[in-house]
Amino acid sequence: MTGPASRIEPPAPTRNDAPVGRRERKKAQTRKALADAALELFLERGFEQVSVKEIADAADVSVTTLFKHFAGKEALVFDLDDDIEAALVSAVRDRAPGRSIPQALRDYVLLTEDHAAQHDFAPFARLVADTPALRDYAHRMWMRHETALARAIAREAGAPEDDPACAALAHFALESRELARRYPDRKRAAEEIFTLLERGWAAVRSGG
Repeated sequence: MTGPASRIEPPAPTRNDAPVGRRERKKAQTRKALADAALELFLERGFEQVSVKEIADAADVSVTTLFKHFAGKEALVFDLDDDIEAALVSAVRDRAPGRSIPQALRDYVLLTEDHAAQHDFAPFARLVADTPALRDYAHRMWMRHETALARAIAREAGAPEDDPACAALAHFALESRELARRYPDRKRAAEEIFTLLERGWAAVRSGG
């Protein structure tokens, strides 16, 4: 089980980018080879037991090349950061008619939990959960999307870009996943959290 398909997050929406040049394809291939090699070694032996040099050797590149693509070992595990941000923004922007913004974000968070629960993702999820460095890094990376999400919410709500209510909804919607994971029934916990967010958001938007 290797490669980006082993990550927890669902895929981002399809984007119609311009054709990728040969140099960009080469970079993408190298990046994928490194991420795949790292994940395979981490799952086999554990995160702390694998060195950066071993990962570079497995991908048949130099350590210098590895660091041109990834800032460190943790980054090798989470190589879909841009895709995740695009998916979060899309969840708000492209939500179904009649769905509120909190409902759309709840759907997305529950979708990520469904992916994490799938058998193919279980070893990766355990690796992250059992490795403090990866667990902390995953949370920091997830919360990095707060600003982009807040701006997307503001655009959809017709609010100023720096609107505090939009920033609060973005923050607590993202934090909901970490909070829900403290409970045996993550789905029920997430539902209750987003029920609270939905009510608060509705009150703010109605001026009540």
